[in-house]
Amino acid sequence: MSRLIADISMSLDGFITGPNDSVELGLGEGGERLHEWMFEVSGWREPHGLEGGSTGTNSDVAAEMLTNKGAVIMGRRMFDLGEGAWGDNPPYHVPVFVLTHHPRETVEKEGGTTYNFVTGGIESALEQARAAAGDKDIYLAGGANIIQQYLSSGLLDDLQIHLVPILLGDGRRLFEHIDPGQVELQPTRVIDSPGVTHLRYRVVPVSTPKP
Repeated sequence: MSRLIADISMSLDGFITGPNDSVELGLGEGGERLHEWMFEVSGWREPHGLEGGSTGTNSDVAAEMLTNKGAVIMGRRMFDLGEGAWGDNPPYHVPVFVLTHHPRETVEKEGGTTYNFVTGGIESALEQARAAAGDKDIYLAGGANIIQQYLSSGLLDDLQIHLVPILLGDGRRLFEHIDPGQVELQPTRVIDSPGVTHLRYRVVPVSTPKP
């Protein structure tokens, strides 16, 4: 069965965007620094039709993220902030399921990306994504609130954090509104690489104590 994986870059002080994110500034002030490690490597650039880029560990990690991706889930805010910047050929190339309170017809884009708008909640989105992904994995793109919902509900299988050695000071925190008693993370991999440390965790089900 496919796994649900949250994959996100994060600053040392715990932010996945800078402050004041908006349609014009999707990652907030300074937030683009979180993804510089990825945009400059061939493992990310080549699948997106871009030339050049460095090879090495960061490139291998970026390529790994794309190799077994069968579907993507994201929140409506992330979609609203990114839709314009992604253009007619978004970087996903698989079905994308957007959690929203407002019904909307499916939008087809170039390169295999389809935006499917789900009003039935996180479990419904995951069920539809699993059907679309088949044996491939489902990537949870964000934003922070959606990752927090899946993490707290026990539906998330793996969490991969690309820890970037910068301080943003403000923005959207990855682990805000998380009850520590509901979440247990088991480290499965650490890759120390130039400009970023790749951390991977398995989400372990938390047993409820018997009365």
